[in-house]
Amino acid sequence: MTGSMKGSAVIVGAYEHPGRTLPHHTLPQVHREVIFGALADAGLTIDDVDGFFCDSTAPGYGPMDLMEYLGIRANVTASSEFGGATYVAYVGQAAAAIAAGTCRVAVITLAGLPSHAATARAALDTEPGPATAFEGNGFRGGYGPVADYAMLARRHMHEFGTTSEQLAWIKVAASVHAQHNPNAKLRDLVSVEDVLASPMVADPLHRMDCCVITDGGGALVVVHPDVARNLGRKGARVLGYGEAQRNSLQGKVDLTYTANRRAGELAFATSGVTPTQIQYASLYDSFTITVLMALEDLGFCRRGEGGRYVENYGLTGKDGKIPVNTDGGGLMNNHPGNRGGMTKVIECVRQLRGEAAAALQVPDCELALAAGTGFRLAARHYSSVVVLEQFS
Repeated sequence: MTGSMKGSAVIVGAYEHPGRTLPHHTLPQVHREVIFGALADAGLTIDDVDGFFCDSTAPGYGPMDLMEYLGIRANVTASSEFGGATYVAYVGQAAAAIAAGTCRVAVITLAGLPSHAATARAALDTEPGPATAFEGNGFRGGYGPVADYAMLARRHMHEFGTTSEQLAWIKVAASVHAQHNPNAKLRDLVSVEDVLASPMVADPLHRMDCCVITDGGGALVVVHPDVARNLGRKGARVLGYGEAQRNSLQGKVDLTYTANRRAGELAFATSGVTPTQIQYASLYDSFTITVLMALEDLGFCRRGEGGRYVENYGLTGKDGKIPVNTDGGGLMNNHPGNRGGMTKVIECVRQLRGEAAAALQVPDCELALAAGTGFRLAARHYSSVVVLEQFS
């Protein structure tokens, strides 16, 4: 995002599907419900939409079939796959399209039904890439995703003395927040002892170190500032964003940082904001270690100090630290279609509008950050970061 693009777009609509298990829904149906929900939230209609962004899991011919089904006539369309980073990246890409004059009202949509047998079979039938046999999800060989993140956690422990107890505090904070979310999949308060007593999945990660798996989805409406002003609706202005990819570098792997480092540098540079100015952060939490490393990579604490930062309810905003994932995050609330980036942006919008749960609303929240990651952090992955400002 160049300086001329700063503030060039505003998120005026945000909608998270309330369902967490949807046995009688289809993917197009979920897309329809979340898109119309976000448009209603913005005060717009489907006829206003001229930009459309979705991930590669959309059925049939992807965006073409969905746009026909929904009645959308778009000037710009994108369908990419960055895993959980997709939807955060799309906020920046939609802002760029709006700044370029390609569209004025863009919709970003996510729908996922991982509990459906047909959806699970489709994932298994996907043509494997060259690395799948070595890094696959366990269905055709290789090792599963938990083992991948377990390598990160074990290396962090080795390098910096991070402990399983410190990782557990991330889950505890998520449970404190989820108590106030009536739609959260898990709402029971948990303790550090509960996390450590849960079954080991891949050493050192326990079951409670892992995110939930949910059906559902969400959508965002990103518009030109002129459109936002005419609507008279509070929203979230896009100040800056960054994207970055990281791979295995032919085996020269440093497991102590992720692509969030570079994506965050770009987002802060283009926004003119520093980490100390951010009042709320939505950080991808596929596993507890994902959050800890994001805190370091994005500059909320120093490298190697993430474990101490999260202790004793640190992520609830205690002792001047930044509140993180006030909706309960992927660890407790929602991880639709195994892609959590969408919900990260949605909770940022709630905080900036003053519409988060009353007990968790950041007072006078003016600056927020959302960060998403996709695929395997110990191998090849993608990160995207967006800095948002209150718009009214």
